[in-house]
Amino acid sequence: MSSFHTPVLLKEIVENLKVKKGNQYIDGTIGGGGHAVEILERGGIVLGIDCDQDAIEHLEKEIKNQKSKIKNWDRLTLVRGNFRDIDRIAHSKGISKVSGVIFDLGVSGHQLETPNRGFSFQKEGPLDMRMDQDLNVKAEDLIKILKKGELYELFTKLGEESRAFELSRRIVRARRVKPIKTTRDLALVLEGGKGATSAYAKASADKKVFQALRIAVNDELNSIKEALPKALALLEGGGRLLVISFHSLEDRIIKNLFLEFALKGKGVVITKKPIIPSFLEIERNRRSRSAKLRVFERSEGA
Repeated sequence: MSSFHTPVLLKEIVENLKVKKGNQYIDGTIGGGGHAVEILERGGIVLGIDCDQDAIEHLEKEIKNQKSKIKNWDRLTLVRGNFRDIDRIAHSKGISKVSGVIFDLGVSGHQLETPNRGFSFQKEGPLDMRMDQDLNVKAEDLIKILKKGELYELFTKLGEESRAFELSRRIVRARRVKPIKTTRDLALVLEGGKGATSAYAKASADKKVFQALRIAVNDELNSIKEALPKALALLEGGGRLLVISFHSLEDRIIKNLFLEFALKGKGVVITKKPIIPSFLEIERNRRSRSAKLRVFERSEGA
């Protein structure tokens, strides 16, 4: 299943989830299914959720082709949906309490490597960036309609880009001449920004601007804020909530929500500091280098 997406912090997820045979778990961002398969291997029952139709279709195909290799595959239920609706989705499947919930908030390898999804500035394709292909607004639409001040605010808040003003100005100037429709169109505009005097600076600007657009298109930060309390409510006593993030904005939200849960007496923060990938994992999978895992355990009777 790793051909679709290489799971990050797999060993650490399994160790902290403490899977018990016959218990129910939810993978709220199932992606390529790597984490879910490990839970199935240990006898867990999994509800897998993903808003990306490609991910659901990939897993359905993998299950069909590899039934003999995937242990306990019949204990996996797949649902296409947004993890911000985790409570509604769980209840629709007759699930009221679970022993663990996982969220891997990263972009999948498939999304990055598929040009027509528009997630990567290194791949020529349409400026799309929708994780859920049914969403109405694409990155191209934001680049087309947002005013200079709105682009500046977007790149500053969601991309943490120090040169947001100059980059916003260049985008507004460029789109007056020619529509910015592809990842390459946008990358070329960003490359001319003042201060981007090195290849590293240019790549950094591309990465941060693309990150900001992706977060906005998919309303990612609000989804996290909505999903984590709902996931906590689904946990039984002793159940664990595990979240992998890939940039500071996500990690800050997770950290603060976990502290809030603890102050309200809902449970304890297991990870005082986030768990990060080992040197060996980063060597094998460069995309794992910015991953951070935080773990919260719900108290009995909370």
